[in-house]
Amino acid sequence: MATEGGPEIEPRSAELLRVATSRLAAEPRQYTSLRTRPMRHLITFGDLKSAEIDRIFAITEDLKAKYEQGLREPLLPGRVMALLFEKPSLRTRVSFEAGIAQLGGNSLFLGEDVGWGARESIADFGRVLSEYVDVIVVRAKAHSKAVELAKFATCSVINGLTDYEHPCQAMADLYTLRELNGPLAGQTLAYVGDGNNVARSLARGCGKVGMKFKIACPKGYEFDKSFLAELKRDVPTLKMTVTHDPCEALRGADAVYTDVWASMGQEDEADERRKLFKDYQVNERLMAYAPSSAWFMHCLPAKRGEEVCDDVIDGTQSVVVQQAANRLHVQKGILAWLLAAQA
Repeated sequence: MATEGGPEIEPRSAELLRVATSRLAAEPRQYTSLRTRPMRHLITFGDLKSAEIDRIFAITEDLKAKYEQGLREPLLPGRVMALLFEKPSLRTRVSFEAGIAQLGGNSLFLGEDVGWGARESIADFGRVLSEYVDVIVVRAKAHSKAVELAKFATCSVINGLTDYEHPCQAMADLYTLRELNGPLAGQTLAYVGDGNNVARSLARGCGKVGMKFKIACPKGYEFDKSFLAELKRDVPTLKMTVTHDPCEALRGADAVYTDVWASMGQEDEADERRKLFKDYQVNERLMAYAPSSAWFMHCLPAKRGEEVCDDVIDGTQSVVVQQAANRLHVQKGILAWLLAAQA
């Protein structure tokens, strides 16, 4: 037989199609739409409660153990993730794309050609994109764009990096320390460098899990007053030390962390920052102030010879590759948790 204006359909197939269609029309749908579930975003580390971090880490641990056994559990079959990126990326893009694929879903990489915030309003863009996908990972130059997108999106939005925070990186960092040292409560993280997006997420994350946070930076590069107010409100029990002496910061640290002195978008400040931060390079001399058991951490990419020297980043205390690898596993945990899948 032939459908009107359509291809030939075998009689048996036509009958199956007719029966299936009649059942769909007669029977109420039994599934629960994702759109009816409570929707959550991950824009800053402040969007997570301590118990939720524990839950994500439990899912991560389970999925990573299965991954190492060669298993890829398809918790999210048919789910679609959009990667909306304004900035270059290696770790964030590849780890999210690989992660959703391993969970049984698919991803779409959306660059400047989609015209986010240019061809139409962010409100219209977010509402429409949400109709096509289950989750959006955004990498934005301005944090305000990610916040506005989440305001209008009807699916979950994950911050894959903005100029204000990098929560997925910090989640992977804390999970790495948990793997290496055990329970996070009571551990101390010493951060040496600019009070940037990564530092903000780490500070907030440390407060959520009961860690101490130290930051050593030149004068004028500390956290600003507005963020300090957020910290006080969000994690009032955080034990934080701010110093301009990197040697003092490293004493008693379980991990020493640094990042580039000039982030993306600050290239015009690079020369001036090199002068100001020259005494904040993490080298063997500085690492000697930390316990011999302290780990070295960096979110990457690193500018070798600036914020860190080769002997440290390639040394036996360095766990930068393990950090990067855990981006995959932790983000799989985040996706499974956000989309209400059960690990």
